[in-house]
Amino acid sequence: MQKNRRRQKFPKIKLIKCQEMWTLTAQGWAIAIALIAYLIFFTITHVHSFLAVTSPIKSAEILVVEGWLPDYAIQQALTEFKNGSYSLVITTGGSIEKGNYLSEYKNFAEVSAATFKQLGLESEKVIAVPTPVVIKDRSYASAAEFNRWLSDSNLKLQSINVFSLDVHTRRSWLLFKKLLSPNIKVGAIAAKTQDYDPNKWWDYSQGVRTIIDEGIAYIYARFWNWKA
Repeated sequence: MQKNRRRQKFPKIKLIKCQEMWTLTAQGWAIAIALIAYLIFFTITHVHSFLAVTSPIKSAEILVVEGWLPDYAIQQALTEFKNGSYSLVITTGGSIEKGNYLSEYKNFAEVSAATFKQLGLESEKVIAVPTPVVIKDRSYASAAEFNRWLSDSNLKLQSINVFSLDVHTRRSWLLFKKLLSPNIKVGAIAAKTQDYDPNKWWDYSQGVRTIIDEGIAYIYARFWNWKA
């Protein structure tokens, strides 16, 4: 019995092994690095124009303007309204987080509507559609509130254009299309930013932060949660 125990062999434990592996040659590595460098260069030079999309519908009946836009962008929106065939400007936007107690306007939709009127737009041609207070998915909430307002109105629309700022436009366009298509065609117009040079955004800290933030936000909305 003792001899059998002595003869018992324990399994050998192997921590490493030798195996054949394919790898790139010097020429292969050169091509791979060149391809990666080209993709990085292409992304840097084209990401802004992709996010700051302008693809309007010429016959759009309503111009939807996101209320948080700066004053210079509101002026651009007014020019677009006058040059187009629009009958109404609809401003959207949530509550003002700074200066709320000092201002007669409590949300960005009302502020932007008042700004349009101050710039000379007739009162009957601009309507504020405030967004309910939310802590997330604010862009979606604005688009959803516009959709609710439109459903309650007597308007029978075929197309609208969404007016946003710079690289935020692609995401806003996505959200409005998700909510309104296919019954209503949705176009997009990006206001030109004054915070940095779009052609050399990588030379500005504001440009880099904005591109990274909006790029990640669009990818998240496009592939994970479009209600972002």
